Amino acid sequence: MESTLHSSTPGNGSDAANAIKGAYREAKGAARRSAAEMRSDLSNIKHDLDALIDRAPSMSDDELTKAHAQMMQQFSSVRSTAKGLANEASRQFNRGMETTTEYVKGRPMQSVAVAVGTGLLLGFLLHRH
Repeated sequence: MESTLHSSTPGNGSDAANAIKGAYREAKGAARRSAAEMRSDLSNIKHDLDALIDRAPSMSDDELTKAHAQMMQQFSSVRSTAKGLANEASRQFNRGMETTTEYVKGRPMQSVAVAVGTGLLLGFLLHRH
C-alpha cells in the first residue's frame, strides 16, 4: 500500500505535507538569520562593554553617563530583536499547528492510522528495553 503523503496526486494530502515542509524550512531559515543577528549584536555589546570598562577609570561623569545611555540603547535593541524572534517563532509554530490541524481534519482515518502505527512502534521499541 503506497502512502499518499508522498504522492503528488492533487487533493491527497501532498499539498498539506508540502506546506508543512515549506513552513518548517521558512521558520528554520528565519531562526538562523535572527540567531546570527543576535550573536553579532551581543558580540558588539560585549566588545563595547569591554572597551568601556577599560576606559571607565579615566572618564568624566558626563562621559560615563553618555556611555551608560549608549549601552542601554544597545541592550534595548537586542531586547527588541529577541522579542521579534520570539514573536516570529510563535507565528511559525501557530502556522504549523493550523496546517497540521487542516491535514488531520481532511484525512482523519489516515491520521488515526499513522498515530496508531506510531504508538505501536514506540510501544514495541520501549517494551524491548
